[in-house]
Amino acid sequence: MTRILIVDDHPLFREALESAVRLERPNCEIFEATTIDEALDVLAKEKNIDLGLFDLFLPGTSGLSGLVRVRTAHPHLPIMVVSGHEDPRIVRDLLAIGAAGFVSKATSKNELAHAIKEVLNGSVYLPERFQDISQPQRSEIERGDMLRRLQDLTPQQMRVLDMIRAGLQNKQIAYELGVAETTVKAHVSEILRKLNVYSRTKAAIEVGKMDFAQFIATSQAGGDKDSSR
Repeated sequence: MTRILIVDDHPLFREALESAVRLERPNCEIFEATTIDEALDVLAKEKNIDLGLFDLFLPGTSGLSGLVRVRTAHPHLPIMVVSGHEDPRIVRDLLAIGAAGFVSKATSKNELAHAIKEVLNGSVYLPERFQDISQPQRSEIERGDMLRRLQDLTPQQMRVLDMIRAGLQNKQIAYELGVAETTVKAHVSEILRKLNVYSRTKAAIEVGKMDFAQFIATSQAGGDKDSSR
C-alpha cells in the first residue's frame, strides 16, 4: 500500500491535497502534519513513507531550512513541494537540495494527481513553465574548490555547519555545544566567509550536494584541539 505524508498548516489545503492523492491512489494510507517537527515525528514512527507533499513555508521554519532538515534526516524520501510561491530561483534551490518536484497551489486537481504519479514512479516533476530550469552537475573544479573551503573550517565550525545543515537555529546550536549564542554567531559568520556564501540556507544547499558526513567524520577524527576556536 502506498503511504503518503501531507505537510501543510492550512486544513483546506491538506484536504485539497488528500483529494488529489486519492484521485491517483484511492487506497493509499495518508498521514498529516502541520509543522516540520510534526513531519519528522511521523517519519520517525512510520517506516516506508513513499512520498512527502510539503508546503514551502511552514511555522517555525526560515527559508528552506525545514526542508533541508527533512532531507538530512531522510535523504531517500521523495519530496514534492506544493506552494503558492512560484519564484524560479526558489524552484532551482529546491532542486538543488534534492526535491523530487514542485507544483503550484493553483494547480488543478488532475494535474496535481499526475504530478504525484510521476514522482511516485521515480521522476522529477516540474510544470512546463519551469522546464528550462537546468541543474547541471557540479564540475570537478567546483567540487574541488568546495572541498578546499571545507578543509579551512575548524572542527568546531564543522559541527556548527552540520547543525545548520540540520536546520538548527543559533540558540539551539549554542545549547547543543554548551557555548554562548554570541560564540555561535561568530562561528556562523566565519563559516559563511570561508565557504564564500551569503546565507545559512545557501551553505546548507552547497554542503547538501556533497557527502558531508565524510567531512564531519574526518574533522572529528582530527581531535578537538581547535574546538574552542
